[in-house]
Amino acid sequence: MWTLALLGGARVAVVAAQWCDAFAVVTRGRVQLEPHDGGLGPVLGRDAGFWLRGTGVRALWNPGRRTAGVRIVPPGARTVT
Repeated sequence: MWTLALLGGARVAVVAAQWCDAFAVVTRGRVQLEPHDGGLGPVLGRDAGFWLRGTGVRALWNPGRRTAGVRIVPPGARTVT
């Protein structure tokens, strides 16, 4: 499991090999999904979870001014709460 921090206005490409079958959760701020077709996808807020497999997302973008956080949970990861 790792956490991705996106500064305000930052964009990060989704690398399929790194994100394959991973589940992501927005932990802080807002994150917008950018599909391969070049349009803009939904803006997801805190506690929103999403899969990237098969979604056609090529990047994550922070549309806000404050840092956003996304926790990436790879397949088979064990979490303790």
